[in-house]
Amino acid sequence: MSKKWIAFAVLALFTLTLGLAGCGGSQQAQPAAAKVLKVGAEATFPPFEFQDEKSKDYVGFDVDLMKAIGKQMGMEVQVVNTAFDGLIPALEGGQIDVIASAMTITDERSKKVNFSKPYYKSGLSIIVKADNSAIKSFKDLEGKRIAVQIGTTGAEEAKKIKDAKVREFNSASEAFLELKAGGADAVVNDLPVNEYYLAKGGSKEAKLVGEVLNSEEYGVAVAKKNTELAGKISKALDEIKQNGEYAKIYEKWFGKKPQ
Repeated sequence: MSKKWIAFAVLALFTLTLGLAGCGGSQQAQPAAAKVLKVGAEATFPPFEFQDEKSKDYVGFDVDLMKAIGKQMGMEVQVVNTAFDGLIPALEGGQIDVIASAMTITDERSKKVNFSKPYYKSGLSIIVKADNSAIKSFKDLEGKRIAVQIGTTGAEEAKKIKDAKVREFNSASEAFLELKAGGADAVVNDLPVNEYYLAKGGSKEAKLVGEVLNSEEYGVAVAKKNTELAGKISKALDEIKQNGEYAKIYEKWFGKKPQ
């Protein structure tokens, strides 16, 4: 065999070896795909979850909270916008992994889902038109027209009020619009949602009245059979409270430190 052919064979072998090494190196360099955590939320409930008008991204306290929890768990969070009254059926059907949508922990809901540790304390409040002097408390709502969001504890409470005419809407913003249009005398909703509405311009035509009713706690809901995931979320929640991330998120959306 001539020197020319020997040199060609060595070069070909070197090229083949280099190519195989490159392929192997490329495969090893591929990072493992992060597991996706599908988070169900009714994204018309600021400041907890809503769609940014410019970016069209889902934003809010619950969204940032779940991203922080997902990071602690090594999971990528994907928000699935779902009507509030469809969240638990979607969870039971496997379309989503968890619910993080300002959902109050109640005995009735706990029969259907498992909740994480509470992550937010709230309560119900009343919004009326700025010139309304007749409604000053929940007692004054008797016989009145009340706008609420369907499936919420505000809706449940409004239905207990004597002779009240309760109108249910798919979102809190629709309930506020009904009040503004004169189709309702009051809106009963979670205090932070009412406060956010007023802070973002609603105070021009509406006001908050009466005492806060019922101390409520929000939790992240998982399927009844998935107790392991509920435990992992509670653990991650504890961790972000300890490392200060929870306080940063809370202050970002509520302008104050958590109590």
